[in-house]
Order: sequence, then structure tokens, then C-alpha cells
Amino acid sequence: MPTITYYVATSLDGYIADASGGVDWLPQGESEDYGYTEFYAGVDALVMGRRTYDQVLEFGQWPYAGKLTYVFTGHPPDDNPYGVEFVRADPADFAREVASIYDGTVWLVGGANLAGQFRSVGLIDEYMIHVIPTILGRGVPLFRGDAPHTRLALIETRAYDDGMVMLHYSSAVA
Repeated sequence: MPTITYYVATSLDGYIADASGGVDWLPQGESEDYGYTEFYAGVDALVMGRRTYDQVLEFGQWPYAGKLTYVFTGHPPDDNPYGVEFVRADPADFAREVASIYDGTVWLVGGANLAGQFRSVGLIDEYMIHVIPTILGRGVPLFRGDAPHTRLALIETRAYDDGMVMLHYSSAVA
């Protein structure tokens, strides 16, 4: 069974993007990779929503070469230059399907709508939330939609010299 991990950066006030959907407030070109290389090495596949996919395309070079990427969308594009798989399935059905394929980490990249859908049916196993010391005031929240109260167990915290803090939680509370 894979571990579905929501690995994401958020502002101190809980936004993953600014009001226009931009992420230029995130640290850029830093010498510290905040554990990304270690995390990414253990990722078998990625899952993201269509808006996140479109935003990643704007970055230029596809950053996930060599890893299968699933994009949830009701409107797949006509072209598919990076060989991603476009998914129209219910998140629970999708999770059962990937459970038969992967046994490592499936990275839930985002965004808020998809993360909310996964969380609402209990499909996120771990949360790796990188809190950026920035207050946006408004924007795209960490989660959207209704979901039940979710109690988490702390696995690890890491503080970085620039003030960023990584919070790693498991949804499996004993």
C-alpha cells in the first residue's frame, strides 16, 4: 500500500498561493533545498490537480521527468508533452488503483481542491507542510471543501535558518 503524502508549502496564515494563484512569494534559488531532494528520491508517482499542472507548465522545463504524474481533471488538454496520465476518477477509486501499483510514496502535489477531496475521504496518510515565514493575507487556502475533523500525530519538525519550519504529521493516530 503506498503512502499518500501531501507535501506542500504554505504561508504562515495558511495559503499555498496568493490571491492570483501565484507562488512567487516562495523562496527562490536558495542553497537550502528544505529536504526536497531526500523526499523526492522516495517518490514513486505524483498526483496533482489541473490548475497545479497548468502552473507547473509555466515554470518551463518539466520538473518531474522520470516519475509518472497523474493529473485530476474533467478537461484534459489536447496535447500531452510530458506523458502525464489525466484522471477523471473519484479519489477513493484512484487510491485503490494506485495501491495495486505502488508501495512507496505517492506525492499529492496539490492544489487545495484536490487535497480537500483526498482529505475528506481519509486518503492522505502523511502531511509534510513547509511553513514559510510570510503572511499573504488572502489567497488559495491549504485545503478547500468540507472534511471531517482530522487528528494528526507529529512525526518530525525541522526549523531552517531562514525561518521556514517543516511539520511532518501522520494521519494514523494511535
